Amino acid sequence: MIQLDFYGTLVAASLVLLLGRGLTARVGFLRNYNIPEPVAGGLVVALVLLMLRTFDIEIRFDTSLQTPLMLAFFATIGLSADFASLMKGGRVVGIFLLAVTGLLVVQNALGIGLAKTLGLDPLMGLLTGSITLAGGHGTGAAWGAVFSEKYGLASASELAIASATFGLVLGGLIGGPVARLLIKHVQVPGCQPQETPRLPKGFEQPNKERSITPFSFIETLALIAVSLLAGNVLNGLLHGTAFELPTFVCVLFVGVVLRNGLSALGLYQVFEREVSVLGNVSLSLFLAIALMSLKLWDLAALALPIFIILAAQALVMALFAIFVTFRMMGRNYDAAVLAAGHCGFGLGATPTAIANMQAVTQRYGPSQIAFLVVPMVGAFFIDIINVIVIKLYLALPFFAAV
Repeated sequence: MIQLDFYGTLVAASLVLLLGRGLTARVGFLRNYNIPEPVAGGLVVALVLLMLRTFDIEIRFDTSLQTPLMLAFFATIGLSADFASLMKGGRVVGIFLLAVTGLLVVQNALGIGLAKTLGLDPLMGLLTGSITLAGGHGTGAAWGAVFSEKYGLASASELAIASATFGLVLGGLIGGPVARLLIKHVQVPGCQPQETPRLPKGFEQPNKERSITPFSFIETLALIAVSLLAGNVLNGLLHGTAFELPTFVCVLFVGVVLRNGLSALGLYQVFEREVSVLGNVSLSLFLAIALMSLKLWDLAALALPIFIILAAQALVMALFAIFVTFRMMGRNYDAAVLAAGHCGFGLGATPTAIANMQAVTQRYGPSQIAFLVVPMVGAFFIDIINVIVIKLYLALPFFAAV
């Protein structure tokens, strides 16, 4: 076994991003179907590591940087959230939230239905539904422990982690093709004449150049650091209470308060271009580490019935994004970008959703409303609604009898 330390892992993650950029630039399939660069590079490395494992060679990474990078990314989302802009997107957020809630219900119904059809415990169907797909690794691990301790479901935690890994991979792969299919039927911004070019805002078009200064960059870095510190303190205060929230939600909340509080008091205006640069760097490195660290042999260990359920979930996610999300959001370019984002966090996580949308907007043009709506719903609302949906399903009669 080869163990890479902090510095070796950072070098590897940087090389993964360069590999991903090279692949998407040279491989037509990856470029045409808008596969995010970190996903392309990370999966190639994960596949190489899987092959090396057949020769009893295993490479492990120091993933201690992964959580801070994820939290820094969510801090930049909060620092990008202007209340005036959020008010403009209120109706759109509500409609998208309905679509997201509908998917959670469908995922659990599909998982439970297929589990019963295949002769499995219905709890396994619930575990391969919104718990691990929309919920991700954290939610999956938490509910896996509950299912093991309270319901006596064997290997629930291992199944949860493997299912969440499957969702993370598929969430980064199907969003781009779904958007490409939908964009064929809409008018994209690049086809419309613009009077003057504008600088991209927020997380749109991450490869566009942004003018920054060293001092303003340090100011923004300080705001992110404060968001991380205060967010972790807030998470500690809420731990064990009825208001307990995931750490990343607390960090995002602090970022929102900082951005809008300082602005309302007239003390400081956040520089969005620096926020977007640091946010995109954090996002790219986080995804690179997450994907290159994937243990694909965990997916290979999935029993055939579980694999059938997860494959069906991926197909239903794509169909839901095309026939429900896209239509509910207006059947336009923004709706297509939102559909790609929904694939990202409907199967994986909010960072995957952002990467999916960036791959689309980098090629076709900006979508401000998508980058406003998806982080809000993916970070704030989905975890809360997911818990409600899961508990409603657990109240069904056949679960009460377990």
